[in-house]
Amino acid sequence: MSEKLSWCFGIENGLKMIEPNKRLSKSYFERAKNSLERAEKNFEDGDLLWTTVVAYYAEYYALYSFLQRIGVKCENHSCSIEAVSQLIGEEKVEPIRKHKKKRVDAQYYMEVGKEQGVEDILKEAKKFVSELDMIISDTKEGDVEKYREMLSKYK
Repeated sequence: MSEKLSWCFGIENGLKMIEPNKRLSKSYFERAKNSLERAEKNFEDGDLLWTTVVAYYAEYYALYSFLQRIGVKCENHSCSIEAVSQLIGEEKVEPIRKHKKKRVDAQYYMEVGKEQGVEDILKEAKKFVSELDMIISDTKEGDVEKYREMLSKYK
């Protein structure tokens, strides 16, 4: 894990420590909620491909909202997920890891899950976004410093 995070700090558009930004964090979280609504609409319309894609992005926006809250910028989804995994635990990011693969399969290989599987993705995405909302809401300034210290050792 430490080698991957060290690599993520070394690549262009990888992990970068920036000033924590509550305003931008809030904007990303609003985008997460809007994306969940869009994913639900896509599902109701029978568009399983875009439900899969947008549900993943709802999760990613929630995850990125957390990173902005603690002052981390990253344009590499795998590195963003890896960083948050290090901070809040692998079990909490397992859904987004799984859904990232499903999104790639749907978008690039036209391998879309069956209706029940896509409905499960949507349910899991709602739960993930809700859990990230609680984590972000509960994050105090002392927590921000702790999280930043945890990641800084990989720079």
